[in-house]
Parts: sequence; structure tokens; C-alpha cells
Amino acid sequence: MRDASPQSAAETVHLKDYAPFGYLIDKVELVFRLDPEATRVTSRIAFRPDPAAKSRDFFLHGEKLKLIGARIDGQKAAPEMVKGGLRCTVPDAPFLWEAEVEIAPAQNTALDGLYMSNGMYCTQCEAEGFRKITYYPDRPDVMAPFSVRIEGTQPVLLSNGNPGRKGEGFAEWHDPWKKPAYLFALVAGDLVCHSDSFTTRSGRRVALGIWVRAGDLEKCGFAMDALKRAMAWDERVYGREYDLDVFNIVAVDDFNMGAMENKGLNIFNSSAVLASPETATDANYERIESIIAHEYFHNWTGNRITCRDWFQLCLKEGLTVFRDQQFSADERSAPVQRINDVLALRGRQFREDNGPLAHPVRPESFVEINNFYTATVYEKGAELIGMLRRLVGEDGYARALDLYFRRHDGQACTIEDWLKVFEDACDRDLGQFKLWYAQAGTPRLGVEEAWDGSTFTLTLTQKTPPTPGQAQKAPLVIPVATGLLAPDGSELVPTRILEMTEARQSFRFADLPVRPVASVLRGFSAPVILERRADPRQLRLLLAHDTDPFNRWEAGRLLARNSLLAMLRDGADPDAGYFAALNDLAGELELDPAFRALCLALPGQDDIAQALHDGGTVPDPVAIYRARRSFAEAMARALQPRLAALYEYSRPEGPYSPDAGAAGRRALAGAALGLLTLVDGGGRARRQYAAADNMTEQLGALSALVSIGEAEEELAQFYAQWKDDRLVLDKWFGLQVGLAGPETAVATARTLSEHPDFSWKTPNRFRAVIGGFAANPAGFHDPSGAGYGLVADWLIRLDPVNPQTTARMSTAFETWRRYDADRRAQMREALERMLATKGLSRDTTEMITRMLG
Repeated sequence: MRDASPQSAAETVHLKDYAPFGYLIDKVELVFRLDPEATRVTSRIAFRPDPAAKSRDFFLHGEKLKLIGARIDGQKAAPEMVKGGLRCTVPDAPFLWEAEVEIAPAQNTALDGLYMSNGMYCTQCEAEGFRKITYYPDRPDVMAPFSVRIEGTQPVLLSNGNPGRKGEGFAEWHDPWKKPAYLFALVAGDLVCHSDSFTTRSGRRVALGIWVRAGDLEKCGFAMDALKRAMAWDERVYGREYDLDVFNIVAVDDFNMGAMENKGLNIFNSSAVLASPETATDANYERIESIIAHEYFHNWTGNRITCRDWFQLCLKEGLTVFRDQQFSADERSAPVQRINDVLALRGRQFREDNGPLAHPVRPESFVEINNFYTATVYEKGAELIGMLRRLVGEDGYARALDLYFRRHDGQACTIEDWLKVFEDACDRDLGQFKLWYAQAGTPRLGVEEAWDGSTFTLTLTQKTPPTPGQAQKAPLVIPVATGLLAPDGSELVPTRILEMTEARQSFRFADLPVRPVASVLRGFSAPVILERRADPRQLRLLLAHDTDPFNRWEAGRLLARNSLLAMLRDGADPDAGYFAALNDLAGELELDPAFRALCLALPGQDDIAQALHDGGTVPDPVAIYRARRSFAEAMARALQPRLAALYEYSRPEGPYSPDAGAAGRRALAGAALGLLTLVDGGGRARRQYAAADNMTEQLGALSALVSIGEAEEELAQFYAQWKDDRLVLDKWFGLQVGLAGPETAVATARTLSEHPDFSWKTPNRFRAVIGGFAANPAGFHDPSGAGYGLVADWLIRLDPVNPQTTARMSTAFETWRRYDADRRAQMREALERMLATKGLSRDTTEMITRMLG
């Protein structure tokens, strides 16, 4: 059992202390005799000394295990039970280790290791859950083939690899590919299967299965289609073919993550699998497609090649996120995908980089590895892959990836291994680029312009602010994609990659006929904050004419943000020039409707708060909410004729389809409806709600009505219609707490937390209510402090049940130093109260300690 007290320095794990395990494993054989309260797990593991190892300490991890007995080469062993596992004297030669343990899956509410979800046995072993199943060297650099026998009364018994013998009450599985223990999986339950197959490019037939509870079978079709498209895409774009006879996915209601890439047996949160037009929104469909692809792509970037230790987590996650972003861009709209990727990066990772939880993409130390499944590792890690691709070019990237797969297949690797293949394949020194993995924080990229009548000079400066433990920062390699436009909007200079390597650097563009307008950081070519004093006229020109879709959208976002900041700081009126430019863009019929929908969206409340803070103004979340609402109403009035026309002709006709074209049209119609509802009293929204035959339009109309406080009847109808569908009911809960205004948000959250359907031990429902409220800035930051108290109370209650979810959700408090003295004091009190809770988990202790500094 983990120590629940605050951790000492001795318990911190450091990258510099890495040492390989002293033994290799030739095979692992496991037998499970399933029982909710007393599952017996027998392990037979063939060890042999590693001749390359400097030490041979035979230590096996184990937590919450009852050891029944252990043997070495058939003889009874006498292991020494130590904190975190056991030690044993073993032969200096190959030997067979056998152990039998007993565990209680029904008591495992933390949802890692082997646990139960509504009568179904399920596992989650990443990062360190396998040690709760049996004694084992539970570390990613220990790889072995696994054979598994499952004995139980459940009709479906699944594990990794290919199926073997099967009979009454048992099933056997064999995975021929070496894997670390974190990729082990087992599922046993009363499930039904949506079956299909995929034929690889070499002609092998792979049996595909999505396993769900009875009643969910009709919601699996889209996930299966997404899986087959991902398999074909990975063959076509990366040359990677699937390598087992079967590929199974299981949908589980109680799951801390979105999904898990276990070899051949992916386990998914049911919200990332199940979809039908009536119950899932377009956003749900997109998320399912992305997560299905992500977990499948891990088969090569994570499974066949894994990470040597958990400090290298970004090696598999950053690369696989980049690959799933590429897939989504190819399957849908590349510009829209890029904008959404950057919105997610700024909303989560920039916030992380700018506060007490900042850490490098490859951390140097940790107390609890579960706390480093962060936006920095995932999203910023993906941005580093994208920068590498820009620096070496598409051909160089393809050569490097081919070399990576050839050189490291079957290995556990490091960031150094990854960068070396690029250096070897592209004949390039990446020593400075490696700093991106070591330095925390978001670089600030300054821009200065000069014009002498024919030559335009861009001078770029870079500076990364101090972060916890890193006061000084060295200059980074930053690819700055830049183009130049003429004053009439025509393109003078197409996109060039300006490769910045110094703290200050100038780039010259000669022989130009007129002074240009610079379009800097096209496609968001590096994860930096652009600090540039752009004239509103230049931004309006970029919004109207930039050939780079990302920067066209960015110009509109900056105009809106600057206008909102002026309203908050100076009491200014909304920018009428921005409204006029936006009106013109919204009417460009040749533009992707999904892109236009994004252009109609305003910067988020947290975005505005951070901008105020960066500019030296203390943000008031309630004032931000009201200014943003006033701005949206003014925008709706200014664009009302255009919005009404967009709403009428954008909605697709005919049966619902989740394809990108139809989804984009619904997104544009939904954006128009949301704005129109602010000024038309909700008549359109009510009519759409009554007539909707799909969840996108039904929930969109309901959201619009909730936003103006006119949805009491529709909320009751929605609940009555969907109270028996757990995933739709999560939407009902989350919508109310997320859109509640500052006057009602705390009361709404408190009422819903007392609702009989608030099953707080289910992660999805807890995230919908408590997480949804914490993500409502004006409500969470209620001046009374009641929002902080409500969230802290629930996290204290959840922590002994589910430490991982508690620790992740505690980050709602990470920006506590940003606000006024009263709010700072209230948030600090909430954090200190949580930290003082007796028995607080290691996961949550580490997070709160870091936030408090």
C-alpha cells in the first residue's frame, strides 16, 4: 500500500539515477482464477542474468498483494518483503520464478491494476498498475512475451495477443511480441462484439472486434470505421502494418483515462467509443476518431518501440499525438485541425507552462509518475515533433522515421535515440534542438520591423521566463514560418522558414516594391507566444487576405482579444471595425464552414485572464464574463442579418452524417444560433430543440437556451428523454454547470452534486459535474470563495477512492497566484486544507505541494 504521507526527497525518482534491471526475461506465463474478492494470480517467469548489467539486485515491484507462496526452480523461496515489493536471493544463472498472489478487484476503486466496473473485470496498468496484479519488475525497459490463461464464469475472457485454446470457463492468449508490463491487459465480462476484419497490404486478414455491453452494440459502427481508416492510413503514410491476428477494443464505463493502447487489446472509456446520431455530437465523433487512431498508432510508436523509463514518456506520447493529429488533418480539414490543436495547446499547456506546475517535456524527477501525464508531455511533445518535421522537411522526416523503426524495433528507447536517427538520416546537429526537451516554459517571440524603401527587415527576439527550478534559459531553435503580403492583400513572398537559433536575430527581404505586411508564425510553426504590436489595420488585412488559414484566424482572434482587453481596462466600446471584417469573412461561401465557425468564436475567459495578467492587470473573472457577454451581444447585433442567413442555409439536409463536410455546416449553423439567441430571445433555439433529430442540434439548441437562462422546460424534457443513457446524462450535467452565470453557478453545482444520478465514484460523472464547474471561471472564482470550497470538499472526498482523478482535477487551483488578494487567500486556504487531510494520497500530495511551491 502506498505511503499516504507527504513524500521525502529520498522518495523522489531522478532521471540521473537510471540503472537497467539486472535480469532479462525470456517468457511470462500468467494464470488468473477470477473472483471479485479473492482473485488468484499465478506467475511463472523465466529470468536470466543480463551480462551487460552492472548490478543484479533482484527486486520485484508489488503493492496491495497477498503472497500465497513463491518458488525458484521448483524450490520454495524465502523473499524479503520490503517497501514497494520484495527482494530475493536468486541463482547467478537462468532460473524460473513462480509466485501465487491473491488480490481483491472489487475493492480496487482507484481503477488501476485489476478492478471491476459494473460486474466486468478490467485492467489499467500504465504507468505502474501491473505491480498491483503480481510481483514483477514493473518498469518499461523490461520487455517479454506473455502467455495468459484466464479462468472464470464470464462468457468473454480477453487478453493481449492472439487467442489460443478456449473451453468452458477458460481462455488462453499468447502475445508473441515482447512488451513491458504496463501494456498488459485483461477483460472478463458479459459482453457482445461488433465484428469486422481488415486485410493488410501484405494480404493478412486481421479479425477486429469492439466489445461492449448489450444495448450498446448499435453504437460501435463509427468507431470500427475509424479503426479501419487508421490502419490503412498508417500503412499508407508511415509504412506500418499491424502484426497480430486480432485487434480488440473494449468499452468500459469506469476508466480514468480516455483509452489505453495495450497490445492487441485496447481498453477505452466508453465515451471514446460509443456513438449514434441521437446520442453523440459531432465533437464526440471527432474525439472518437482521434482517440481510436491514437491508440492504434501506439502499436508501433509505444508498443513495438517503447520508452526506456517514464522520463521518456513524451517519446511515445508526443510522437503518437502528432501522428493522430496528422491523421485527423488528412481525414477532415487540415487548417481546422491545426487551429483546434493550438487552442488545446494554449488552453492547457501554456497555462501549465506559466504556473507552478511547469516542467520540461522530459522531466528530471518525479514523485508520482501518474502526475506527469500532462499537456506538456502530450501536446507540447507533439509540437516538438512538428518542429523537427519543419526543420528537416517532409522527405527528411520520412527517412528518419523509417530509420527509427528499423533501428529500434523491439527496444525501449530514449530521447537521445530519437534525435540520433534524425541526425543520422538528415546529417544535422540537433544538440541545440534537444533543449526543447530539457527547458520548461513557453518562449516569448518578439517581432520588430524596419523598411528602407526596398528591403524589409524582421528582427526576432526570444526569451523564456523563469520556471520552477529553472531560472536561466538558453536560446532555442525556433522555426518561424513567415510570408509577406502587399497592402492590397496579394502575396509578395510565400512562406519561408526563418530558423532562429540566437536570442536576437534579423532576417532581410530585399527588392520589394512596397512595404509589406508580415504574416509571422504561419501555421503556428513553433509553440511560442508571439509578442508583437500589430496595428488593427494590419490585423484586418490579414483577416481578410492572408493565404495562411491559421494566421487568418489568428488575426481575427487578436482583434477580438484586444477589443475585449480595451473594454476591461479602459471601458472602451467593442471594435466595430472587427465586426465589419468578420461580417465579410463569414459571408465568404468558398471558405470551409468549420473554419468560419471557428472565426465566430470569441477568446475564452481564461485566455483573457492570462492576457490581463501578462499585461500587469489583475484579472476579475466575473468582470471578464460580463465583458465577454456584452461583446458577444454587440457582435450578434452587428452581424445579425449575416448570422440569420448563415443559420438558414448552413444546416445540412437529409439524414445525419458525421463526415467533415456535414459537421462543418452544423458547426457554422450552431455558432450562428448561439449568437442569435443572445438577441432574439431564444425563439430559433426552441424551434431547433423541438425539431432536432440528432444530438448535435439538440444539445446546441439547449446550450443556447441555457446561456440566456431560458431552458428550464427543455432541461426537464432532456433529462426525461435521456436519464437512462449514462453518456448523454453526463452532457446534461456538464452543460448546466459549465454555462451557468456567476450569479447561479455555485448553487447549480451544489444542487447537481446532490442529484440522485450524480454517481461521484464514476470518473466521467465526477468530471462532468465537479470538473465542469471548476472549468467555469466566473463560477469557480466566485468572490465569496464558495466555489473553491465546493471543489476542495469533493476532492477531499474522492481522494481515498480515486487518487489519480483527484490529483488531475486539483489543477483547477494552479492559477491561484494570478488573482486578487482575497481570491489568492481563499484558494491557498483550500489547497492547504486539502494538503492537511489525513491520509491524502501521494498523487494529490505531490500536485498540491508543487502548486503551493
